Formats: sequence, C-alpha cells, structure tokens
Amino acid sequence: MTTLTTNWNKKELHTYLFIYCMNADFIEKSDELTLIKNKIDDATYVKMHTEYEKDNDFESIQKIQSAFSEHKYSKEQMLTIFNEIKLLFLSDGSYNILERNLMLGLKRLLL
Repeated sequence: MTTLTTNWNKKELHTYLFIYCMNADFIEKSDELTLIKNKIDDATYVKMHTEYEKDNDFESIQKIQSAFSEHKYSKEQMLTIFNEIKLLFLSDGSYNILERNLMLGLKRLLL
C-alpha cells in the first residue's frame, strides 16, 4: 500500500486539518467556519477546501499523517495543535461524540 504524500506547507496542513475536523459531524457550522477563516487567508482556505472535497476519508488521513511526518512537529507543537482543534470543536457550543472520537483517533495516529 502506498502512502499519499503532499507538498503542503504548515499553513496548508493546518487548514486542511481544521477543515477535516470541522467535518467530523458532517456539518460545516458557521461558528467553526468563522474560527478557521479568522486564522487562515481566503486563498489558502479555498485551495485546501477544494482538495478536501476531492478526497475520501482514507486519503485525508493518509495526507494528514504524511504531512505531519514530513514537517517533524515536536510533541509540544502537536499538543498546541490539538488544543486548537478542541477550540474549533467547542466554537459551536458543543463537543459531540463524533468530534470526541475524531480527536481520539487523531491523537492515536499523530502522537
């Protein structure tokens, strides 16, 4: 099996990851979208959202794992990213079971 690779910079990786997480419950909520767009410029958001829309779940995970491996994040940097993901999940006032499960899965894959 081949691993999908990317040529993403860190901003593109974070954008793709946040879009992936925003869709954990299959709904792109306005509060979550606002939080992402406050961190990311429109061009990067559109580029990465277009790529996300073309990918299935397996491809998304492969790309995220590959990009994190390529950029060699420290454990502290990873924990900061997970805190940002949790803030994204909480931005709509809830942290549902689908979001919790995605967070656990990402931690197992990336930490």
